[in-house]
Amino acid sequence: MKPLVYRGCFNQELIMDKVVHFEIPVDNAERAKKFYSIFGWQTLEFPEMDYIGVRTVPVDDKHMPIEPGAINGGMTKRSPHLKAPAIAIQVDSIDASIKKAIAAGGKVVMPKKEIGGMGYYAYIADTEGNTLGLWQNA
Repeated sequence: MKPLVYRGCFNQELIMDKVVHFEIPVDNAERAKKFYSIFGWQTLEFPEMDYIGVRTVPVDDKHMPIEPGAINGGMTKRSPHLKAPAIAIQVDSIDASIKKAIAAGGKVVMPKKEIGGMGYYAYIADTEGNTLGLWQNA
C-alpha cells in the first residue's frame, strides 16, 4: 500500500483565518429553537438585534468558547442575504478581506456593519454561490 501524500492546502506553517461562528436562517424562531434543543444547545435572545444567540459549548467571562476548536453561533430570520446555514470567519480586516474575495471572483452580499460595539460583520459569496460571514473584532 502506498503512503498517503497530501497535496494542496495542507501547510501547517500558514497563518489561517479561523471559523469562529455559524448562523442558521430560520422562518419560525420558536420552532427552530425547539428543534435545535435536541442537541442540548442553549439560546439567548437579542431582541434589539432581532437575533438569537446559540451556545453549543460553555463560554468564559468574555463569552468565548472554553473548549479549543468549539464555536457558538446564532439564528436569524431567513433573508435574501442568508438562505442556508453559513459559517463566519474571523479576519483582521473586513475591508481587506472583501477586496481579496472580489479579486478571487467572489462578491459582497451584505456590506460591513457594526454589531453592538463588539465588532463588524459582512456577508460575501464565494465563487460557488455560498454565503460566508466575515467577523472583525472591534
